[in-house]
Formats: sequence, C-alpha cells, structure tokens
Amino acid sequence: MKRIFRGGMIVTGSGLKEADLAVEDGKVLEIGSHLDSAGAEVEDVSGKYLFPGFIDAHTHMALEVSGTITADKFDTGTKAEIAGGTTCIIDFATQEKGETLAEALEHWHRKADGQSSCDYAFHLALGDWNEAVSQELEQVVREGISSFKLYMTYDNRVDDKTMYEVLHRLKELGGIAGVHCENHGIIGARLEEVLREKGNRKDVSDYPKTRPAEAEAEAIHRLLKIAKCVDTPVIVVHLSTAQGYREIQRARKEGQVVYVETCPQYLIMEESKYTLPDGKGRNYMIAPPLRTDEDRETLWQALSENQLQTIATDHCSFTEEQKRAGAEDFSRTPCGMPGAEERPAIIYHYGVGKQRLTLEQMCRYLSEGPAKQYRLYPQKGALLPGSDADIVVWNPQTEWMLLADRQQSAADYCPLEGTRLKGRAEKVYLRGELVAQDGVIQKEKTGIYIRH
Repeated sequence: MKRIFRGGMIVTGSGLKEADLAVEDGKVLEIGSHLDSAGAEVEDVSGKYLFPGFIDAHTHMALEVSGTITADKFDTGTKAEIAGGTTCIIDFATQEKGETLAEALEHWHRKADGQSSCDYAFHLALGDWNEAVSQELEQVVREGISSFKLYMTYDNRVDDKTMYEVLHRLKELGGIAGVHCENHGIIGARLEEVLREKGNRKDVSDYPKTRPAEAEAEAIHRLLKIAKCVDTPVIVVHLSTAQGYREIQRARKEGQVVYVETCPQYLIMEESKYTLPDGKGRNYMIAPPLRTDEDRETLWQALSENQLQTIATDHCSFTEEQKRAGAEDFSRTPCGMPGAEERPAIIYHYGVGKQRLTLEQMCRYLSEGPAKQYRLYPQKGALLPGSDADIVVWNPQTEWMLLADRQQSAADYCPLEGTRLKGRAEKVYLRGELVAQDGVIQKEKTGIYIRH
C-alpha cells in the first residue's frame, strides 16, 4: 500500500524541507509538493517533523558480563528502541577467548534473529587475537562486518602490541575499530587504594575516583599515538571527559582522523548520582562513570561545534537486584544503564529545546552520522528515494514523563525517573510499517539483519 505523509517538515543533516513524502513496498518512493494521492493512504503530519529512523550504534543486548546477563535481551531491548524512534541498532557481537570469529557471530545471531523489533547490524568485539583470527578477519569483512571493538580495560583488554597489530590488519581490510579507552592499571591501583584506606569498597561515592578522567585521557592519548603509527582512523566510543576531548583535539591538529561518539548520560547527568542513599548510586554505575559539570559542558560545546560524530546509548541494562551484586563491594556491580527509549527525546529536549543543537545536528548525530560512519547510508539514515522507509513522525509539542512502569526496557528502574520532556516520537515506521505510537508497541519482532 502506498502511503503519503503530507504537510510535515522533513529533517536532513543539511536542512529542513516542507514537502510530501511517499513510501511504498518498504522504501521511500518520492518527495515533493502536492504528490498525487490516488490510491494512497494519506497521513496528515502537519506541524510534525519527519526524521529518518534513528540509529543506535552502541548497544549491549543479551550481553553475558559480571557473572550475569543484561536484563534486556534483543526482544525487550529493541522494543525500547523503537518506542523512542530508533529503527536500527548496531550491537556488539563479542568474541570470547578461544572462539573463532564465525562462532562469535553465530552466537549473536542466535540471540538476535527473530527476536529484534528493529533492524540490526553487528560490530565485532575482539576478545582473542592470534594469526588464525587475523586471517579470519578477511572473510568477516567480506561478509558484511566493517567495524570492530577493542577494550583497553577489562579481562578482554588488548595490550599495545595487539592494538597495533589489529589496527594494522583492519587498515589492510578497510575496517575500523571503536575503542573503549580507560587505563586498566590506574583503575586497578585505585581500587586497591580504596580497600586499603577504608577496609571495604561499600561506598559507591568512591567509584568515580577509581576511574578518573586521567584514566580515560591517558588511554585516548595512547590509542591515538598507536593509530598514528599505523596511519589509520579510529573511533573513540562513549567519550566522557574534557581531558579526553583535549587529547582528540591535539591529534586532529596534527592531521589525524579521529571519530568520536558520546552518550546522553554524559550530557545530562553528573557524578553526584553516586552519593544517592540506600545503594541507589549503584544504579548509575557505568563505565566510564558519570563526570563533572565541566565535562558535560565541554561535550555539549563540542557537539554544537560539530566536533563529535555520533550520540549512542551504550544501552547495557540491569535490574536493581542485579545491581545489588555490588552491595558489599561496588567493584562487583555490573556496570551499565538502560537508555534506548529515552535517547532521541533527551537530545531533542536538552539539545534542540535548549538551543544547544539544531534539528539538522540532531539528525546528523542520531541518524545520518552513524549511517555514514558504519556504511549503512543511504539505505539507513536518510529519507531519499530508494532508502528504507524508516520514518519517525516527531511531535515537538508532546509533553511526557519518564517513568519505569511505562518503559519497554526490562530494567526495573528508570535513571531519569519523573523527568518531564517536551518532544516525542509520535509514530515510528520500520520499512513502511507502523511499529510504535506514543511509546506503545504496535508491531514487534519484524527487524532484519543488515550487513555494513
């Protein structure tokens, strides 16, 4: 059935255009004034914005970590995504020690296939490195995985030699790495200091001190020096600090290509959350941790100046019961928070609504930018003839409240409980089919795998 969206304002990364938008057979058919509506279903979207479906390029669905598994698997996690207007995610398929890359991808397909309510692609997080894995990468890239993940902390961290070798191999194959940048040694030493000084690690307010801004900045500096030796671009994921940003600025001045992602939590929350009573601070334990007001302002300024490329969620949800694993030792708390449903509305309310960002920038950070960076464009991230008809009808006047008992996520708390927002995804279309309306799911588990 042909459908025409009439009277809305189409948002692109480069401008706004009042025009009709026609879709048919899951694709955008044409854009223009007063399109012929014969035989079409016409939807009046006057006063609304039409965004290309948002893309969340950093999610952890069904991740086995810290002796548990995230609360959101691909079923509930992707329902949260479409409820907020996200029509495609790129999740981290994680290779465990001893696994081949094919085994890791097969494992993630078993988790996602037939369960996802939005379209999905995978980054491949490398947890093991040897000559066989290096050779296997060629086949992985050929079959449609172009982005990879490396960690500079945690048990699956890579050392500097491995970092160099992986970046060199990805350069040969035309792939790119996104890197979690924190200095593992500093974190370990600070954790031991807390234990020596206090005799325990119960006080969550000590958590941010164990992962200081310097730990992020040092790791970013080291990554960028290694990438410079290889002469290849890299992606710094979930940037959280002004110190880290200054390292990126220095590298760019020397001619390096550095792509940068940040997340809504680093824009609107700060480290005082860790002083909440009754253990509630554990709910905000993420890695890197929430930072200071100065860090938040630096990130907003960088976004306003078009110096960052994407805003993703790092959606990694747990229940309060799962978080209580750290009741006696905060270092045992599974790190991560939900955020899939809220992301677009947060960026609209605090960004566009506060005149920190334009509508065009919102489109670039949430749709067009990730689509281009991860080779999904123009199938995704655009409203152009031939693009997937992933459409968000955005009502700028809708006022609503974030509440745990209304969210789609399986996490049983909302980090921004009671926050009032203005602006919401009124209707969300995935390849031309209505999948969500005002946060209520209309159609689920219709997502398909996308190569990139």
